Amino acid sequence: MFNRTPLPQTVARQIQDMIQNGELTPGDKIPSQREFAQKLGISRASLREALLTLETLGLIKTEAGRGTFVTDPASRAKADMAPWRYSESHSVFDVFQTRMILESEIAALACGRLTATQLEAMEDATNRMEKCWAEQDLIANVEADLEFHATIVEACSNSMMRELYQAVRDKITETQRQPIPITDPERMRASIGEHRKIIAALRDNDAERARREMQAHVRNTARCAGLQT
Repeated sequence: MFNRTPLPQTVARQIQDMIQNGELTPGDKIPSQREFAQKLGISRASLREALLTLETLGLIKTEAGRGTFVTDPASRAKADMAPWRYSESHSVFDVFQTRMILESEIAALACGRLTATQLEAMEDATNRMEKCWAEQDLIANVEADLEFHATIVEACSNSMMRELYQAVRDKITETQRQPIPITDPERMRASIGEHRKIIAALRDNDAERARREMQAHVRNTARCAGLQT
């Protein structure tokens, strides 16, 4: 349930590869959705979702009346976050606040239940986050972040908590993607360090410390997004 990669995510990676290998260059206009979907052999719905992911990550930008364009890497450091796509249902503040409550309790309830294999998987995901950030493989960076958090959810002893997380997973995922365009290297290093503190607390079976470290991690991510939670 947590590990299967959805088609739009695969498509987003494919388009990111096209940008990184020069098939699409900064300033290039993305083809029409109909044309591009046909070229990639996917539905327009899957393409739209992939393009939304890439825009959230700052790799492309839509300009009203003009179209969608590949962004210049030099300008990404000065970019703003993409508009919050769930604004009609819940504010980004509400989602971060929910994450703080839900994920900190999930981390506490996962204590004593994570296997050595799962803890190693979390270490691996954290290392991949670091490596992919250095390579500016933003899709893989976020994928590794999602795997890290999903592993903790899988080990949570409360089945309803797991279901609640799954029910809001799309919105949680967006809060993990949205700050990326305004995340500087120092904040990413700090985030990776926070992951390692969470792993250490879980490895020590220290539920209160795991709760505290997860809450701090989500709060710091919210601050990176310009929010005080």
